Amino acid sequence: MALYRSREQRMLGGVCGGMAETLGWPAGRVRVLYVLLSVLSAAFPGILVYLILWVAIPNAPRSR
Repeated sequence: MALYRSREQRMLGGVCGGMAETLGWPAGRVRVLYVLLSVLSAAFPGILVYLILWVAIPNAPRSR
């Protein structure tokens, strides 16, 4: 079970869509949870973490 950025569930970089596919959750739920965690927690710089994940997580293979 590897984490990839989604090619189908993509709004910006596909990070939350890829997490949703890996967890088997709806992409909207993961996006809402990520935004809530980012807004409610001063220790969680959501935009910076998202950008780092966007660079660090590879795109899903095309054969998926």
